[in-house]
Amino acid sequence: MAKMYYDGDADSSLIEGKTIGIVGYGSQGHAHALNLHDSGLNVIVGLHEDSNSRSKVKNDGLEVASVAEVAKNSDVIMMLCPDTTQPEVYKDSIEPHLLPGKTLMFAHGFNIHYKTIVPPDSVDVSMVAPKAPGHRMREVFTNGSGVPGLLAIHQNASGKAHDLGLAYAKGIGCSRAGVLVTTFEEETETDLFGEQAVLCGGVSALVKAAFEVLTEDGGYAPESAYFEVMHELKLIVDLFYKGGMEYMRYSVSDTAEFGDYTRGPKVIDEHVKSNMREVLAQIKDGTFAREWIAENDEGRPTFNRLREENAGHPIEKVGKELRGMMSFLNDSD
Repeated sequence: MAKMYYDGDADSSLIEGKTIGIVGYGSQGHAHALNLHDSGLNVIVGLHEDSNSRSKVKNDGLEVASVAEVAKNSDVIMMLCPDTTQPEVYKDSIEPHLLPGKTLMFAHGFNIHYKTIVPPDSVDVSMVAPKAPGHRMREVFTNGSGVPGLLAIHQNASGKAHDLGLAYAKGIGCSRAGVLVTTFEEETETDLFGEQAVLCGGVSALVKAAFEVLTEDGGYAPESAYFEVMHELKLIVDLFYKGGMEYMRYSVSDTAEFGDYTRGPKVIDEHVKSNMREVLAQIKDGTFAREWIAENDEGRPTFNRLREENAGHPIEKVGKELRGMMSFLNDSD
């Protein structure tokens, strides 16, 4: 079993006297900054001069400055702006102020692993990655708990990068739930694979394909198809989340469980696993990273086309209409 670290393993004194700069104030940025602030730590948020989030930061009671000012005045700099903007932000506003003894941190390993950011050897480079969206991370923290997190060390110039990273993880609440040690390589590659093969790409493609088979081949009403392959998915995922596959199978009917065992492997067969291996290989050898970086350099033509095409899929149209009847969805936001 991999070692997990908890509150008692973290020495908060290592970070209490330091200034922590949070670069970005989106989903993750606001959660990190507010959780650290509530933990009694000194936080400054770095945003570009015309950012719409500046007023939000001030309303939340935090100090805001330019990214360059934050980089200059902070001992710990956490990069929480989008992966695609990080290299430019780093080169223009952070690298000139990254003096020996400072710590550069990330919540995702993409830019370090694929070397679009190469920090000087004189600084610590680490990662603390909460395993939850920022709004959930913040909600759980304010309720007195925390979400699990990952800790990785890329450079340990000070000899204390692990301990300082653990103290940071405690500040944002992750050590309340448990912090798992990993590497930048492992976090980056497993995260991308999970998104592409299952969590976003795999699930979306599976749902769309099932919807199309029901409506085009089966001739069933789009509304019925939507409920079966999209709406009810949350019920199953919640069971997975709570108790794994065993709990899901315990909770559904015997008919559903038998269909799971006998028909699931017909849909997700060795051919699908072969495709997954190809997806993983392109993550590991950098093909996907190069493609995504080039896509952004070229103005995102493929990304924008695919976004528009998928937004126009029939399941989105019928789903929007049906969700408009479900007032309870707003109650859960």
